Amino acid sequence: MGSEVRVPTLGESVSEATIGEWLKKPGEAVALDEPIASLETDKVAVEVPAPIAGVMGEYKVAVGDTVEVGAVIATIEEGAAQAGPEDTRPRNEADVIAPTAPEPAAPEGDDHAQTLSPSVRRAVLEHGLDPSTIKGTGKDGRLTKEDVLAAAQAKKASPAPAARAEAPSPASSPSPATGERVEERVKMTRLRQTIARRLKSAQEDAALLTTFNDCDMTAVMEAREAYKDLFAKKHGIKLGFMSFFAKAACLALKDVPAVNARIEGDEIVYHKYVDISVAVSAPNGLVVPVVRNADAMSFAEIEQAIAGYGKKAKEGTLTMADMAGGTFTISNGGVFGSLMSTPIINPPQSAVLGLHRIEERPVARNGQVVIRPMMYLALSYDHRLIDGREAVTALKIIKEAIEDPMRLLIDL
Repeated sequence: MGSEVRVPTLGESVSEATIGEWLKKPGEAVALDEPIASLETDKVAVEVPAPIAGVMGEYKVAVGDTVEVGAVIATIEEGAAQAGPEDTRPRNEADVIAPTAPEPAAPEGDDHAQTLSPSVRRAVLEHGLDPSTIKGTGKDGRLTKEDVLAAAQAKKASPAPAARAEAPSPASSPSPATGERVEERVKMTRLRQTIARRLKSAQEDAALLTTFNDCDMTAVMEAREAYKDLFAKKHGIKLGFMSFFAKAACLALKDVPAVNARIEGDEIVYHKYVDISVAVSAPNGLVVPVVRNADAMSFAEIEQAIAGYGKKAKEGTLTMADMAGGTFTISNGGVFGSLMSTPIINPPQSAVLGLHRIEERPVARNGQVVIRPMMYLALSYDHRLIDGREAVTALKIIKEAIEDPMRLLIDL
């Protein structure tokens, strides 16, 4: 006898998903609760566990198909896997991608080569790489597209081998291709479609405006340098800048409640708590897990929460519960080198704080020009709810708290 594999409950208000990739092939042994497929929802990737131990049966749907909660997507047969190398899985759209170069051979026993997702497989073929030589950073060591692109960059950066003395003369060499224009058409993931829809909706529905300020990072950098070792020893986590900005934001949101509110119909909902959505880069796009009750958390608790979410985002294990809610967002474009930006709010929130790279610049202090590590801060807000005075005041509170961290301790 066998068992049907059905799409699990995906979370509140989520009724369907897309088949992202198959993690097990027909004929392979499957353990109880072992992930056999990855589903992409509007917000996160969800793994489908095996309901029984046995042998992977046939696929009922193909990669890229949209499936509803409760739908049968595959079967699992009871018993042990049969010996033999043949792959009996039915061919689907993801299996018939025409390679432009011979697919690199993988050494025997390389499990990661057997579970390459379509996007990873395309990247490997495009850059002519051997997947067995690339270290995977995804869940259970699986390769991600970012791993392949990083390997490709490293390959380009390595010195080219010396030209051979017996190289053919230009006259006998084939002329380089001219005018070759290659295009690739890839369907947007559900997550990317949702990101696009929500960002466009935010621009259309909200009266967006951004106010800027700059911030002297000297005091925070000195405090971080002085206490980083003790902090890491006591709490088991590095002391970063995000906890300082999260606590500074909590001060500002307490003094300017409108920045921590939302519009619902013809009413304004004021939150008496602070749930900070922290923008995190994941393999499939930008996601915003929520640090709940940040106003009641310590620096260490905030750093641990953010680090935990970053790890889950990288592994693709964020859940719907991790993403739900949020009253205010902090987005750090500085980690990618951004000097200044106008972030877009995350509906139904009404404001988002954008952080940027730290750059040494000349500034005037007490009549003297000095060099200080400066960062531009940007606060985008919904002008329907937040007045300019309130937005500027909130950003000024954040700036002052960062430039004088003692304010974070005495609630100023």
